[in-house]
Amino acid sequence: MRRMSLLLKLIITFTIILGIVLVCLAWILSMWFKVYYFKEKRTQFEQCISNVPSAMLTYRAKDSIGKGNEKDIDRLQTVVDALSGAVNAEILISDKDSSIILCSKFEENKKLKVLPIISEENMNSLLKGKSIEYVNDHYTYIYPILKDNEFQGYMIMTTPLSEINGQLHKIYLIIWISALIAMIFASSVLSLFSKKILINPLAEINNAAKEFANGKVNKRVYVKSQDEIGQLADSFNIMAESLEKVENNRREFISNVSHELRSPITSIKGFIAGIIDGVIPKDKEGYYLERVYSEIQRLTRLINDLLDLSAIESGKLKFHIRKIDINELIRLCVINNETKIKEKAITLKIKLLGQNCYVSADEDKTMQVITNLLDNAIKYCGNKGNIRISIFSKGPKVFVEIYNDGPKIKDEEIRHIWDRFYKSDKSRTNKVSSGLGLSIVRMILMQQGEEIWTDNNKDIGVSFTFSLTRYSSIKIK
Repeated sequence: MRRMSLLLKLIITFTIILGIVLVCLAWILSMWFKVYYFKEKRTQFEQCISNVPSAMLTYRAKDSIGKGNEKDIDRLQTVVDALSGAVNAEILISDKDSSIILCSKFEENKKLKVLPIISEENMNSLLKGKSIEYVNDHYTYIYPILKDNEFQGYMIMTTPLSEINGQLHKIYLIIWISALIAMIFASSVLSLFSKKILINPLAEINNAAKEFANGKVNKRVYVKSQDEIGQLADSFNIMAESLEKVENNRREFISNVSHELRSPITSIKGFIAGIIDGVIPKDKEGYYLERVYSEIQRLTRLINDLLDLSAIESGKLKFHIRKIDINELIRLCVINNETKIKEKAITLKIKLLGQNCYVSADEDKTMQVITNLLDNAIKYCGNKGNIRISIFSKGPKVFVEIYNDGPKIKDEEIRHIWDRFYKSDKSRTNKVSSGLGLSIVRMILMQQGEEIWTDNNKDIGVSFTFSLTRYSSIKIK
């Protein structure tokens, strides 16, 4: 089943609402015009009466009309006939006994067949000088004729209701056709503008999302609008940039992992193949087996680092926060790296904070942080170089600084040193570093709510400083 488009739904909803509004408005206007038309008709009849000389309306019975008055009767007939044509109504003048004195020349098929019967109540109204009106198959207006405040008769003006309805139906037709045209016009305008400001931008975003699903992560949408659609487009572009960055990082990560894995595997394969094929002399096999073992250790370190990084990023790595002595951890790390320090004749200075300095942290993970930073300092420190480990506190925080007098880090490289597989000196560290150590350090500290940063010293050397929370400043659960 084909789904209804958003534009069609919008137009149908708008048309229904607009239709209801216009129908109600048209009905109200129709009723108003009907009342207005009858009011105007009554006003015409009243103006008609005002145009008949009052002296001409005071003739009583036929026997009161003498020969001398025939001229006045003719004048009255002429006036009544003219007014009848002007207001398109039949006009009759009756005496107080309901005898017709005079009637206008009106179309025969539109004339009253029977004079309206005036009820006693309405007759009393006429006697008091009040006009009355009827609406049945004719619209009839009856006006009393008074002389010296005495009732002399009445004047009847009547128009067929079918003729009035005919005029009203024309007005109704104009109103309803106008409402229909307005509805069609409004729906067309809505369709045009909705397509331009709503449907087309949404379609562009939808198409971009489909291309994203097909792997085109560089796709962007360009919607120049300050409304919710524009905000949606901006959010989409922000999401697209993030996804593109993630995708690029993923590809770079896979490329780096593949390269790092291929290098030791190729070396191991070459050495073992040489031993099997007899290319390597028997007295050299031990040396090359040591090289194979070294490459296997390197491969193991890389895999372990990858597993640690993956566990930290996925949140699966559990931290056991407890009270630990940071001074003791630093002593242990120095002892573990004593051989490397002596091989390069490095001068190591340690400045601890008191006899014991207790912090709240995960002991194993903090040990890994210190080990990685110390190992990094040893690698970049030259022979007979200097390394300094200092501990200081500020408020509830304890800070550990590890300094080495090796080469400074270039300003453009400082923000990249925390990236996975980044190596500032690839030629020197390719065999001994996986490029994941600093990334793991930063992730471990961030997971514990701590910070780490690096600074180039003014003269020479680089220092790495990270924070820990003093044990006495929080309650351990």
